[in-house]
This record gives sequence, C-alpha cells and structure tokens, in this order.
Amino acid sequence: MDDVIVLGVYVREALNDVPRMQEILTRYGCVIKTRLGLHDVVNTYAEPGGLILLELYGEKSECIRLENELLTLDGLETKKMSFRRNITKTV
Repeated sequence: MDDVIVLGVYVREALNDVPRMQEILTRYGCVIKTRLGLHDVVNTYAEPGGLILLELYGEKSECIRLENELLTLDGLETKKMSFRRNITKTV
C-alpha cells in the first residue's frame, strides 16, 4: 500500500466486548504500524471510552477486513483518513 492510511476508532463507554476488540486488533497486528490510544477524561478521571488511532500498513484487503470486523462490535465508530504518499525513485 503506497498511501498512508489512518483509521480512527471511537470507543463509546457502552462497548460491551472490549476483549473481542482487543482480539481483533491483535489478529490484525501485522497491518497495524502504529497504535495510539487516547482516553476520555472527565474531572481528572479516565472514562471507559476513548479514541484509538491506527496507522495501517500492508495489504489493502487486510486493512478493509480489520475495519469491517471492528464494525461488527456495538459501541464502535470508525473514520478513515488517506494521504497520498509521493514516491520518487532515484537511481
């Protein structure tokens, strides 16, 4: 994949199956180059919900499967950003 793909996963407080979400992320670890978790904070306390940013790498079909599997879980929402990487080859 030549593009830089960032998948934002918003985890609502109501997500009932956090272990399943973690299992999916682990299974697709080969296409996750970077994973950053940002938790919600209210009155200095961490809330159960938050945002996970995934920089995806590798086969586009695997990245699509990862997103589709995450979307099977109630309490998740995803948004995708795609950046065209300018590749210049030097000899």
